[in-house]
Amino acid sequence: MPNGTTEKLPLKIAIATYGHTAALKDGRAPIEGVAPEFVEINPIIAAFRRMVRDVEFDVCEMAPATYMIARAAGAPFKALPVFVFRRFHHGGFVYRSDAGIGNPKDIEGKKAGVRAYSVSTGIWTRGILQNDCDVDISKVTWVVDDEEHVTSLRLPSNVVHAPPGQSLVGMMAEGALQAAFTGPAGIGRSGAPKAGWDAAEPAPDYREMFPDTVATEKDWYRRTGIYPTHGLIVVKDALLAAHPWLAKSLFDGFVKAKALYLDQLDQGIVETDIDHHYQAMAEIVGDPLPLGIAPNRPAIEALIKYSYQQGLLPRHYSVDELFVDPQA
Repeated sequence: MPNGTTEKLPLKIAIATYGHTAALKDGRAPIEGVAPEFVEINPIIAAFRRMVRDVEFDVCEMAPATYMIARAAGAPFKALPVFVFRRFHHGGFVYRSDAGIGNPKDIEGKKAGVRAYSVSTGIWTRGILQNDCDVDISKVTWVVDDEEHVTSLRLPSNVVHAPPGQSLVGMMAEGALQAAFTGPAGIGRSGAPKAGWDAAEPAPDYREMFPDTVATEKDWYRRTGIYPTHGLIVVKDALLAAHPWLAKSLFDGFVKAKALYLDQLDQGIVETDIDHHYQAMAEIVGDPLPLGIAPNRPAIEALIKYSYQQGLLPRHYSVDELFVDPQA
Protein backbone atom coordinates (compact mmCIF):
# COMPACT_ATOMS: atom_id res chain seq x y z
CA MET A 1 0.00 0.00 0.00
CA PRO A 2 1.21 3.58 -0.61
CA ASN A 3 1.13 4.29 3.13
CA GLY A 4 3.16 1.19 3.97
CA THR A 5 0.24 -0.64 5.60
CA THR A 6 -2.52 -2.96 4.47
CA GLU A 7 -5.20 -0.65 5.81
CA LYS A 8 -6.80 1.61 3.21
CA LEU A 9 -7.42 5.29 3.92
CA PRO A 10 -11.17 6.04 4.21
CA LEU A 11 -12.16 9.13 2.26
CA LYS A 12 -15.52 10.85 1.91
CA ILE A 13 -15.68 11.92 -1.74
CA ALA A 14 -18.28 14.12 -3.47
CA ILE A 15 -18.09 14.04 -7.26
CA ALA A 16 -20.77 13.76 -9.90
CA THR A 17 -21.12 10.66 -12.04
CA TYR A 18 -19.80 11.39 -15.53
CA GLY A 19 -18.69 8.95 -18.19
CA HIS A 20 -15.09 9.55 -17.14
CA THR A 21 -15.75 9.23 -13.38
CA ALA A 22 -18.13 6.26 -13.51
CA ALA A 23 -15.33 3.67 -13.37
CA LEU A 24 -13.85 5.40 -10.36
CA LYS A 25 -17.16 5.25 -8.54
CA ASP A 26 -18.13 1.68 -9.47
CA GLY A 27 -14.70 0.26 -8.66
CA ARG A 28 -13.42 -0.56 -12.15
CA ALA A 29 -10.74 2.10 -11.65
CA PRO A 30 -9.76 1.71 -7.99
CA ILE A 31 -7.84 4.39 -6.11
CA GLU A 32 -4.77 2.70 -4.71
CA GLY A 33 -4.62 2.86 -0.92
CA VAL A 34 -8.06 4.44 -0.57
CA ALA A 35 -11.41 3.14 0.66
CA PRO A 36 -13.75 5.71 -0.90
CA GLU A 37 -17.18 6.61 0.38
CA PHE A 38 -18.84 8.36 -2.55
CA VAL A 39 -21.50 10.85 -1.49
CA GLU A 40 -24.17 11.66 -4.07
CA ILE A 41 -25.09 15.36 -4.18
CA ASN A 42 -27.61 16.62 -6.73
CA PRO A 43 -27.07 19.16 -8.12
CA ILE A 44 -23.33 18.82 -7.61
CA ILE A 45 -23.11 22.61 -7.33
CA ALA A 46 -24.58 22.22 -3.84
CA ALA A 47 -21.49 20.22 -2.85
CA PHE A 48 -19.27 23.14 -3.86
CA ARG A 49 -21.06 25.38 -1.38
CA ARG A 50 -20.96 22.79 1.39
CA MET A 51 -17.23 22.22 0.88
CA VAL A 52 -16.38 25.92 0.78
CA ARG A 53 -18.42 26.78 3.86
CA ASP A 54 -18.09 23.65 6.01
CA VAL A 55 -15.18 21.65 4.50
CA GLU A 56 -17.60 18.72 4.65
CA PHE A 57 -15.77 16.28 2.37
CA ASP A 58 -12.25 14.89 2.14
CA VAL A 59 -12.23 15.12 -1.65
CA CYS A 60 -14.72 17.22 -3.58
CA GLU A 61 -15.55 18.40 -7.06
CA MET A 62 -15.65 22.19 -7.28
CA ALA A 63 -15.96 24.96 -9.83
CA PRO A 64 -12.40 26.15 -10.54
CA ALA A 65 -13.09 29.84 -9.91
CA THR A 66 -14.95 29.05 -6.69
CA TYR A 67 -11.92 27.07 -5.60
CA MET A 68 -9.47 29.87 -6.42
CA ILE A 69 -11.56 32.43 -4.54
CA ALA A 70 -11.91 30.11 -1.56
CA ARG A 71 -8.21 29.26 -1.52
CA ALA A 72 -7.30 32.96 -1.61
CA ALA A 73 -9.61 33.42 1.39
CA GLY A 74 -7.76 30.71 3.34
CA ALA A 75 -9.70 27.53 2.55
CA PRO A 76 -7.86 24.44 3.89
CA PHE A 77 -7.90 22.43 0.67
CA LYS A 78 -5.89 22.44 -2.54
CA ALA A 79 -6.63 21.47 -6.12
CA LEU A 80 -5.40 18.57 -8.18
CA PRO A 81 -5.04 19.21 -11.94
CA VAL A 82 -8.02 16.93 -12.55
CA PHE A 83 -10.70 18.75 -14.53
CA VAL A 84 -14.00 16.92 -14.58
CA PHE A 85 -15.91 19.04 -17.07
CA ARG A 86 -14.74 20.99 -20.10
CA ARG A 87 -16.44 23.28 -22.56
CA PHE A 88 -15.97 26.55 -24.35
CA HIS A 89 -17.80 29.68 -23.28
CA HIS A 90 -18.73 31.58 -26.41
CA GLY A 91 -22.19 30.01 -26.40
CA GLY A 92 -24.84 30.39 -23.74
CA PHE A 93 -24.79 34.18 -23.35
CA VAL A 94 -27.96 35.51 -24.97
CA TYR A 95 -29.70 38.83 -25.45
CA ARG A 96 -33.19 40.03 -26.26
CA SER A 97 -33.91 40.93 -29.87
CA ASP A 98 -35.19 44.36 -28.78
CA ALA A 99 -32.12 45.14 -26.62
CA GLY A 100 -30.29 47.29 -29.16
CA ILE A 101 -27.35 44.88 -29.24
CA GLY A 102 -25.63 44.17 -32.53
CA ASN A 103 -22.18 43.17 -31.32
CA PRO A 104 -20.50 42.38 -27.97
CA LYS A 105 -19.45 46.00 -27.39
CA ASP A 106 -23.13 47.00 -27.29
CA ILE A 107 -23.54 45.18 -23.97
CA GLU A 108 -21.95 48.21 -22.30
CA GLY A 109 -24.62 50.20 -20.48
CA LYS A 110 -26.97 47.22 -20.38
CA LYS A 111 -28.10 44.84 -17.62
CA ALA A 112 -27.11 41.19 -17.81
CA GLY A 113 -28.21 38.33 -15.58
CA VAL A 114 -25.96 35.69 -14.05
CA ARG A 115 -26.81 33.40 -11.11
CA ALA A 116 -23.84 34.63 -9.08
CA TYR A 117 -20.95 36.87 -10.08
CA SER A 118 -18.33 34.22 -9.27
CA VAL A 119 -19.95 31.49 -11.38
CA SER A 120 -17.17 30.11 -13.60
CA THR A 121 -19.28 30.41 -16.74
CA GLY A 122 -19.69 34.12 -16.12
CA ILE A 123 -15.99 34.63 -15.46
CA TRP A 124 -14.96 32.86 -18.65
CA THR A 125 -17.41 34.75 -20.85
CA ARG A 126 -16.68 38.13 -19.26
CA GLY A 127 -12.97 37.40 -19.75
CA ILE A 128 -13.58 36.76 -23.43
CA LEU A 129 -15.68 39.90 -23.76
CA GLN A 130 -13.02 42.02 -22.05
CA ASN A 131 -9.87 40.55 -23.57
CA ASP A 132 -11.05 39.58 -27.03
CA CYS A 133 -13.91 41.97 -27.76
CA ASP A 134 -12.72 45.18 -26.03
CA VAL A 135 -15.82 45.29 -23.82
CA ASP A 136 -15.54 47.38 -20.66
CA ILE A 137 -17.29 44.92 -18.36
CA SER A 138 -17.38 47.56 -15.59
CA LYS A 139 -19.95 49.39 -17.75
CA VAL A 140 -22.30 46.39 -17.62
CA THR A 141 -24.64 46.00 -14.65
CA TRP A 142 -24.43 42.33 -13.65
CA VAL A 143 -27.65 41.27 -11.92
CA VAL A 144 -27.50 38.18 -9.67
CA ASP A 145 -30.26 36.21 -7.94
CA ASP A 146 -28.25 33.86 -5.74
CA GLU A 147 -25.53 34.00 -3.08
CA GLU A 148 -21.84 33.65 -3.83
CA HIS A 149 -20.41 30.34 -2.60
CA VAL A 150 -17.68 32.22 -0.72
CA THR A 151 -19.63 34.51 1.60
CA SER A 152 -16.66 36.77 2.38
CA LEU A 153 -16.29 37.78 -1.26
CA ARG A 154 -16.71 41.51 -1.84
CA LEU A 155 -18.25 42.26 -5.22
CA PRO A 156 -17.63 45.17 -7.60
CA SER A 157 -20.06 48.06 -7.43
CA ASN A 158 -21.59 47.17 -10.81
CA VAL A 159 -22.94 43.88 -9.41
CA VAL A 160 -26.46 44.15 -7.97
CA HIS A 161 -28.94 41.66 -6.59
CA ALA A 162 -32.30 41.09 -8.22
CA PRO A 163 -35.16 42.73 -6.32
CA PRO A 164 -36.81 40.53 -3.67
CA GLY A 165 -39.21 38.03 -5.19
CA GLN A 166 -37.84 38.42 -8.70
CA SER A 167 -35.78 35.91 -10.68
CA LEU A 168 -33.49 36.33 -13.65
CA VAL A 169 -35.93 34.27 -15.71
CA GLY A 170 -38.78 36.71 -15.07
CA MET A 171 -36.63 39.82 -15.41
CA MET A 172 -35.32 38.65 -18.77
CA ALA A 173 -38.81 37.80 -20.01
CA GLU A 174 -40.20 41.22 -19.08
CA GLY A 175 -37.22 43.16 -20.46
CA ALA A 176 -35.71 44.31 -17.17
CA LEU A 177 -32.59 42.47 -18.32
CA GLN A 178 -31.25 42.85 -21.82
CA ALA A 179 -28.93 39.82 -21.68
CA ALA A 180 -28.37 36.74 -19.55
CA PHE A 181 -26.54 33.45 -19.29
CA THR A 182 -28.51 30.31 -20.07
CA GLY A 183 -28.47 27.04 -18.12
CA PRO A 184 -27.57 26.76 -14.41
CA ALA A 185 -25.45 29.92 -14.69
CA GLY A 186 -28.49 32.06 -15.34
CA ILE A 187 -32.00 31.72 -16.74
CA GLY A 188 -31.95 27.93 -17.13
CA ARG A 189 -32.99 27.54 -13.48
CA SER A 190 -34.60 29.44 -10.66
CA GLY A 191 -33.66 29.36 -7.01
CA ALA A 192 -30.48 28.41 -5.19
CA PRO A 193 -28.55 25.19 -6.02
CA LYS A 194 -30.53 22.49 -4.28
CA ALA A 195 -32.33 19.30 -5.20
CA GLY A 196 -35.32 19.92 -7.44
CA TRP A 197 -34.15 23.07 -9.16
CA ASP A 198 -36.92 24.51 -11.28
CA ALA A 199 -35.86 24.49 -14.92
CA ALA A 200 -36.81 27.33 -17.24
CA GLU A 201 -36.53 27.41 -21.01
CA PRO A 202 -35.42 30.67 -22.67
CA ALA A 203 -37.84 32.29 -25.10
CA PRO A 204 -37.07 31.46 -28.74
CA ASP A 205 -36.28 35.05 -29.72
CA TYR A 206 -33.23 35.30 -27.43
CA ARG A 207 -30.12 35.59 -29.58
CA GLU A 208 -26.64 34.23 -28.97
CA MET A 209 -23.98 36.90 -28.48
CA PHE A 210 -21.65 34.78 -30.65
CA PRO A 211 -24.04 33.30 -33.21
CA ASP A 212 -21.56 31.10 -35.11
CA THR A 213 -20.50 29.55 -31.84
CA VAL A 214 -18.59 26.48 -32.99
CA ALA A 215 -16.53 28.34 -35.59
CA THR A 216 -15.73 31.05 -33.05
CA GLU A 217 -14.65 28.47 -30.47
CA LYS A 218 -12.40 26.69 -32.96
CA ASP A 219 -10.73 29.95 -33.96
CA TRP A 220 -10.28 31.03 -30.33
CA TYR A 221 -8.69 27.73 -29.37
CA ARG A 222 -6.38 27.87 -32.40
CA ARG A 223 -5.25 31.37 -31.42
CA THR A 224 -4.98 30.96 -27.66
CA GLY A 225 -4.59 27.27 -26.83
CA ILE A 226 -7.14 27.80 -24.04
CA TYR A 227 -9.57 24.94 -23.41
CA PRO A 228 -11.68 26.25 -20.51
CA THR A 229 -11.83 24.29 -17.28
CA HIS A 230 -15.21 23.89 -15.64
CA GLY A 231 -14.86 21.68 -12.59
CA LEU A 232 -11.83 20.36 -10.70
CA ILE A 233 -10.98 18.21 -7.69
CA VAL A 234 -9.90 19.55 -4.28
CA VAL A 235 -8.40 17.63 -1.36
CA LYS A 236 -8.06 18.67 2.27
CA ASP A 237 -4.63 20.10 3.09
CA ALA A 238 -4.35 17.95 6.21
CA LEU A 239 -4.77 14.77 4.20
CA LEU A 240 -2.22 15.82 1.58
CA ALA A 241 0.28 16.61 4.34
CA ALA A 242 -0.32 13.40 6.28
CA HIS A 243 -0.29 11.13 3.20
CA PRO A 244 2.25 12.34 0.62
CA TRP A 245 1.25 9.52 -1.76
CA LEU A 246 -2.42 10.55 -1.85
CA ALA A 247 -2.30 13.20 -4.60
CA LYS A 248 -0.72 10.81 -7.08
CA SER A 249 -2.98 7.95 -6.08
CA LEU A 250 -6.11 10.05 -6.64
CA PHE A 251 -4.73 11.44 -9.89
CA ASP A 252 -3.89 7.96 -11.18
CA GLY A 253 -7.41 6.78 -10.37
CA PHE A 254 -8.92 9.55 -12.48
CA VAL A 255 -6.46 8.77 -15.29
CA LYS A 256 -7.56 5.12 -15.31
CA ALA A 257 -11.26 6.01 -15.26
CA LYS A 258 -10.80 8.50 -18.09
CA ALA A 259 -8.94 5.92 -20.22
CA LEU A 260 -11.83 3.49 -19.89
CA TYR A 261 -14.28 6.20 -20.92
CA LEU A 262 -12.30 7.35 -23.96
CA ASP A 263 -11.95 3.71 -25.03
CA GLN A 264 -15.74 3.46 -24.85
CA LEU A 265 -16.11 6.52 -27.10
CA ASP A 266 -13.49 5.13 -29.51
CA GLN A 267 -15.61 1.98 -29.79
CA GLY A 268 -18.56 4.13 -30.83
CA ILE A 269 -20.49 3.63 -27.59
CA VAL A 270 -22.10 7.06 -27.44
CA GLU A 271 -25.21 7.11 -25.28
CA THR A 272 -25.68 10.55 -23.74
CA ASP A 273 -25.55 14.22 -24.70
CA ILE A 274 -22.30 14.50 -22.71
CA ASP A 275 -20.79 11.69 -24.80
CA HIS A 276 -21.67 13.61 -27.95
CA HIS A 277 -20.29 16.78 -26.36
CA TYR A 278 -16.87 15.23 -25.77
CA GLN A 279 -16.83 13.79 -29.27
CA ALA A 280 -17.36 17.33 -30.55
CA MET A 281 -14.69 18.70 -28.21
CA ALA A 282 -12.22 16.06 -29.44
CA GLU A 283 -12.64 17.36 -32.98
CA ILE A 284 -11.37 20.75 -31.78
CA VAL A 285 -8.80 19.96 -29.09
CA GLY A 286 -7.78 16.31 -29.56
CA ASP A 287 -7.88 14.96 -26.00
CA PRO A 288 -11.26 16.17 -24.70
CA LEU A 289 -10.34 15.57 -21.04
CA PRO A 290 -6.65 16.47 -20.55
CA LEU A 291 -5.32 15.91 -17.03
CA GLY A 292 -2.21 17.32 -15.41
CA ILE A 293 -0.72 20.79 -15.22
CA ALA A 294 1.27 20.98 -18.47
CA PRO A 295 -1.58 20.49 -20.98
CA ASN A 296 -3.89 22.71 -18.93
CA ARG A 297 -1.52 25.57 -18.11
CA PRO A 298 -2.98 28.01 -20.71
CA ALA A 299 -6.47 27.49 -19.33
CA ILE A 300 -5.42 27.70 -15.67
CA GLU A 301 -3.43 30.88 -16.26
CA ALA A 302 -6.29 32.44 -18.24
CA LEU A 303 -8.80 31.77 -15.46
CA ILE A 304 -6.44 33.23 -12.85
CA LYS A 305 -6.00 36.31 -15.05
CA TYR A 306 -9.72 36.74 -15.68
CA SER A 307 -10.60 36.26 -12.01
CA TYR A 308 -8.03 38.86 -10.99
CA GLN A 309 -9.21 41.31 -13.66
CA GLN A 310 -12.79 40.94 -12.44
CA GLY A 311 -11.95 41.69 -8.82
CA LEU A 312 -12.42 38.12 -7.60
CA LEU A 313 -8.82 37.48 -6.55
CA PRO A 314 -6.68 39.89 -4.47
CA ARG A 315 -3.60 39.27 -6.61
CA HIS A 316 -2.36 37.31 -9.59
CA TYR A 317 -1.49 33.86 -8.24
CA SER A 318 0.93 31.42 -9.84
CA VAL A 319 -0.25 27.99 -10.94
CA ASP A 320 1.98 26.31 -8.35
CA GLU A 321 0.35 28.28 -5.52
CA LEU A 322 -3.06 26.88 -6.39
CA PHE A 323 -2.34 23.34 -7.62
CA VAL A 324 -0.61 20.22 -6.37
CA ASP A 325 1.42 18.60 -9.12
CA PRO A 326 0.99 14.82 -8.62
CA GLN A 327 3.36 14.13 -11.50
CA ALA A 328 6.28 16.11 -10.06
